[in-house]
Amino acid sequence: MIVRVADGGRADATELGAEGRLTRSLARVARGNRLAVLAALGLLAAATLALVAPWLPLLDPDAVDTVERLRQPLTPGHALGTDEFGRDLLARLVWGARVSLLAGVVTAAAAMLIGVTLGIFGGFYTGWIENVVMRLTDILMAFPYILLAIAIVAGLGPGLRNAMIAIAIVGFPIYARLVRGVVLSLREREFVEAARALGSDDARILGRHILPHLLSPVIVAFSLDVGAKILATAGLSFLGLGTQPPTADWGSMLATGRQFVILSPHVVLLPGLAIFGIVLALNLLGDALRDVLDPRIQAR
Repeated sequence: MIVRVADGGRADATELGAEGRLTRSLARVARGNRLAVLAALGLLAAATLALVAPWLPLLDPDAVDTVERLRQPLTPGHALGTDEFGRDLLARLVWGARVSLLAGVVTAAAAMLIGVTLGIFGGFYTGWIENVVMRLTDILMAFPYILLAIAIVAGLGPGLRNAMIAIAIVGFPIYARLVRGVVLSLREREFVEAARALGSDDARILGRHILPHLLSPVIVAFSLDVGAKILATAGLSFLGLGTQPPTADWGSMLATGRQFVILSPHVVLLPGLAIFGIVLALNLLGDALRDVLDPRIQAR
């Protein structure tokens, strides 16, 4: 009983110490990286607007009014102006955020799930499993990223769902490579060998000793990859392979407004700035997360 209490006390103290180090790291990064704090607040605001868009007092984003076409920003009734069909740009930007953010997060999560699973198997097991996983990854990485996604969408057919499937397929090798490298460095470590000598099976070793070490690099990679997936989705929508009209999407808004870039530049600038701002905020937040989760930085 005494030993159990002492072990529990040491475990609690270890957990509290880890939480304390994480809190101190967050506070240090927040003080020293104000851009990351602004990026997090901007992402929170964008996600909130996208989430509550159906309840906001916005105009119908798909309502066509040719009389009001190409109105400039600050026009009464249209704070950010209108597009070539007279649709309110503020409403389309907010509703387009729902599509772009959802597509970025879901495709990055799908790519992460596939890549982490294959990376664990490819790094922990040798033989034919490792060969199959790595040759598949090499084949996908041999093709240009966007061209392979275009080819997959061309085979599946245009549409947001098929575009997300294509981007997830071409995006998982990044996670597979990252996770396999970490697993290769861990599987021969002393604590893994000790667990195996004590009779632990592969599932227990992976769950208790391997997966916890994967959280930090995978979280950082995911935060950076969401921005890349938003760009890829917008790129496919710009080419007409993603979101189909009249659904509001930042990429399709760029595509339809590019012919008016001289006459009414705001039609292109607004969705372009939205993409730029979200991707930049995600990159800044990803760098901050790396600083927080990197154990070498926490030890300083």
